[in-house]
Amino acid sequence: MPARRGSMRRIREVLRLKFDLGLKDRAIARSCSIPRSSVANYISRARAAGLLWPLPAEYDDAALEKLLFPPSVLQPERKRLELPDFPALHEELRRHKHLTLQLLWQEYKQNIPDGYQYSRYCELYSRWSRKLDIVLRQEHRAGERLFVDHAGPTVPVVERETGYIREASIFVAVLGASNYTYAEATWKRDLPCWIGSHIRALEFIQGVPAVITPDNWKTGVKDPCYYEPDLNPTYLNFAKHYDTVIIPARPRKPRDKACVSYCTLS
Repeated sequence: MPARRGSMRRIREVLRLKFDLGLKDRAIARSCSIPRSSVANYISRARAAGLLWPLPAEYDDAALEKLLFPPSVLQPERKRLELPDFPALHEELRRHKHLTLQLLWQEYKQNIPDGYQYSRYCELYSRWSRKLDIVLRQEHRAGERLFVDHAGPTVPVVERETGYIREASIFVAVLGASNYTYAEATWKRDLPCWIGSHIRALEFIQGVPAVITPDNWKTGVKDPCYYEPDLNPTYLNFAKHYDTVIIPARPRKPRDKACVSYCTLS
């Protein structure tokens, strides 16, 4: 933040003490109760303007201020350069094995001679590329994996005779290769309902997948460890009975079960 400019009366006193009495800057600063840097600034401006002491009578405060603090000349605003087409550049780098960022920059400079220099060009590209959401497309073989989950919040179910409203949970199971989907409503999310929904889902698809991938729901997964999740014993016995394996999705990794996540959000 720039220092606050003193009054013209105080600036006149600084000039008098310097040019008339010949005091040092430090002594002038103490006498006028201002920083030493301000004293040096006022004296430098006076010398640059060619002021003589004593000041001519026609130099009132307005004239002195105009002489010591002339209005700054506005520099012409530099034309803002347009950013390169980074998505297109990224696609070219991905498609062509031997293409480098330097070659792309050289081509860019041929088209825009006044454009960014190489270091700035690389910095802007690096900043843009850090925002990319890197996604690995999952390929599933037919019947290999079944994704299971509960579909978000409960839904109200109204009993026709009494009008009583009960909340039901929606269980969803989706085959990875075909997105073939089974869904049902259950009154609870406890272990019996969880296992029963699995059994009915397998009966619906008329088969058993090699892998079942649930979310890290507490009833089915006791310890949602990132590397070695601990399954509920009943859930593990279910997998052994149907000769399949339970591999839960990683914690806070919804893309591990993207098929069923899409269904729960739709």
